[in-house]
Formats: sequence, structure tokens, C-alpha cells
Amino acid sequence: MNDVHSEPSGTGPHPAPAGPSDITGRSGLSSLLGVDHVRVAELIALFARRGMTVAAAESLTAGLFTATLTEIPGSSAVLRGGIVCYATDLKQSLVGVDGDLLARHGPVHPDVAQQLADGARARCGATVGVGLTGVAGPGPQDGVPPGTVFVAVTSDGAARARALPGQDTPTDRWQVRAAAVRAALDLLGEWADGTGSADDDAVAAADAAPV
Repeated sequence: MNDVHSEPSGTGPHPAPAGPSDITGRSGLSSLLGVDHVRVAELIALFARRGMTVAAAESLTAGLFTATLTEIPGSSAVLRGGIVCYATDLKQSLVGVDGDLLARHGPVHPDVAQQLADGARARCGATVGVGLTGVAGPGPQDGVPPGTVFVAVTSDGAARARALPGQDTPTDRWQVRAAAVRAALDLLGEWADGTGSADDDAVAAADAAPV
């Protein structure tokens, strides 16, 4: 699971991102994940207007986040690429997550999610990075219960990390992965809107991290 996905760059102009009316009623991956694809289209359009780009490093979601973005026509103007780093060692070798951090806390930790986001942003040359890590289940991983998920969004000089709320976390494998994608999209949307508290998110994620 060491695939690196990147949208090829063409020589011509990117197609205009779709507006909400262009994708209303469509079914596909977004529907399967329970994602509001109108909101995704709005995010793509917003980033395109600002001339900003996104890259992601995904562990438990294995590319589902970036695939969701590419359902929107014109997403090539925004999505730089994605790295699937399913194995723990690839989080370090492909994305640059600190080896001591992985040894100390394991791959499921808010700081790992943040470093995944930073690594994706740096390696793909994007404005914003997104990191997703967690335990999809059905069983625990190294003592970490299924449904434990951390997502992060970083940009130059700013970072947000968040844990899935424990009381709302599913334990079904697909549902966990879908919830992780939705959480990452929500956090990316909050970053784009300038809402939410980065400090509060980081504290909440750290408090929820397994010890």
C-alpha cells in the first residue's frame, strides 16, 4: 500500500470547478461515504478562486479522501496529489513522519496526523496538507481500539488536528473510514472558512489520544 497518486498536469487551462447545480443529484463515492458532495464542490470552487491547492497523506482511508475530491469536475485545479501510506514505516520514509514519534506513540496519534499533513503538503507542493490516521477495525491495533481516528489540516504557519468524538465513533470498518473522510472534509472546510479554534482542536485531539 505504497501508492503515490498525483493528478497529471496538462498544458492547457484547467476546467472550471463545478458549481453546486452541476453535481446536485449525482451518486457515487460521496454518497457511499455519506459526504455532502455539494459542500465538496463549494470547497473546490473556493480553493480555485483563491488559487490554493490541497494534498493529502492517508493511512486508514487509503485514498478515499482524495478520490472524493476528484469526483468534482475541475478538481485538478486544486488537488495536487495524495500519498497512501498504509504501513507504519512508509509514514516515515514516504511522508517524513518523525521516527521517534512513531516509536513513542505509534501511528495513531494527533501529532502523526499533523506530520502526515505537513509531509503531503511539502512533497506535493500544495498550499494545504491533510493527514488522516486511525484504526478502522474490526479489532484493535497495538492496543488502540477500533474507531480511533485523527485528522489534521496544515498550511504555512497554521495547523488544526482533531479526533473523532468518542461517543459518535462507529466500529464498523467501512463506517470508520467514511467518518474519517467526513471529519477531514469538515476540518478542511473550517480551515477555509476561518472558523473553529486550532488550539481547541489540537488540545481535544491530544486529550483523546491513546497513551
